[in-house]
Amino acid sequence: MTMRQLGLSIYPDHSNQDADKQYLLLGEKYGFTRIFMSMLEAKDVQATKKKFSEIIQFGNRHGFATTLDISPRIFDQLGISYTDLSFFKEIGAKAVRLDQGFNGITEADLSYNPEGLIIELNMSNDTGYLDNILSYRANEPFLYGCHNFYPQVGTGLTDAFFESCSKRFKSRGIHTAAFVSSQVGNQGPWNVNDGLPTRETDRYLPVDVQAKSMFMSGLIDDVIIGNAYASEEELSNLSRMNRYMLSFKVDFVSAISDVERKIVLNEKHYRRGDANALVARSTMSRVKYREVANPPHDNKETFKVGDILIGNDGFGIYKNELQVVLTEHKDSRKNKIGSIRSEELPLLKYLYPWAKFQFEA
Repeated sequence: MTMRQLGLSIYPDHSNQDADKQYLLLGEKYGFTRIFMSMLEAKDVQATKKKFSEIIQFGNRHGFATTLDISPRIFDQLGISYTDLSFFKEIGAKAVRLDQGFNGITEADLSYNPEGLIIELNMSNDTGYLDNILSYRANEPFLYGCHNFYPQVGTGLTDAFFESCSKRFKSRGIHTAAFVSSQVGNQGPWNVNDGLPTRETDRYLPVDVQAKSMFMSGLIDDVIIGNAYASEEELSNLSRMNRYMLSFKVDFVSAISDVERKIVLNEKHYRRGDANALVARSTMSRVKYREVANPPHDNKETFKVGDILIGNDGFGIYKNELQVVLTEHKDSRKNKIGSIRSEELPLLKYLYPWAKFQFEA
């Protein structure tokens, strides 16, 4: 399994280099390792080379690998041949992303570049684009995929289209990336910036919730913040997020007991494989704590989707079993001990049978 990475975006044509460097140092502090950098507007080759080289090399010294976003037009503007990518190697880039596609055979040829640059393909299309490239015997370890981002509100990918596009790449073993949007960043490549997510449903969610969803889909290896500059709080939240296990933030009820708190926070949870529509059941706690009393509380209300329940003393063999509500219901044999935060409820779709999961207070 590919190790999952976090990335930042910077826009040298629109930013102050000192501010960019401070942002990268903050990213380094919180474990970010990728940089996405737009080079769609370059004009003067020497000025471009100097400006981009300085910030890319700075990133390299601080543990980052930089992907440059380029288009066929840039090759013409900078006088660069498709067969010679040494310009990008000289300025320190690790990869070039082709914002627009060529004809298949060109991408395949580029993947054998002697500079050893990774060629990133635009993933936001549900066509045979990738298969066409691979049919020309592309150098697959040097092909990555990366989705677009969408600055205009309402124009991000639908969840279904995102999944369909991503599966085309993931099923072929291609390394994948997508964008999430900071809620405070206001800088991107264009003069419209309503956030820079790949998926429309992510646009106004907390950035760590967006990233959790990307990673838990199993379709995305690297998550990159599309807009600059994210806040330190956002970077910190992303750094503490579990990239490999489904995790929910929970608000507890005041009457939660000691044994209930231990069950929620200290035990390993997985959803039973014989899944049902009512609740996701984590059952090992009822074995470990079968002799521990758990008096009823918060057990008379209608339980809502995302509520966390634990069986009380009236539930017989199911006492101290943990359940996550998937369908509203009432049952006085269960105590409500807390609720998953509302912004994280969309993550419930990743609570598959046998899925491992955890909770954060």
